[in-house]
Amino acid sequence: MITLDALRLAVDVEVSEVERWIGLDLVVPEGSGEARRFRSIDVARVRLILELKRDCGIDEAALPVVLSLLDQLYRTREQMRRLVGALEETLPPALKESLFDRLS
Repeated sequence: MITLDALRLAVDVEVSEVERWIGLDLVVPEGSGEARRFRSIDVARVRLILELKRDCGIDEAALPVVLSLLDQLYRTREQMRRLVGALEETLPPALKESLFDRLS
């Protein structure tokens, strides 16, 4: 976990931007005030926000919707990975092959 200043240096972002995103609940560090600490997922989130704003031209007002949709997509992909893993572990080989052939 890192401090806000370390995050600023690592990602090359203004503290005021990160503070604004925290206020909008786009980034949710652990702790509060000077005790706030950012996890690696928070660092990735800040990088994503910067990419969406700078590279994709996403307006800050649209960020909550875009990030919510991306969060849903990532959760769905993780659920699908777990489902495929469970199917691979539990299905008999012939049934597994037939199922994966039909899905291809």
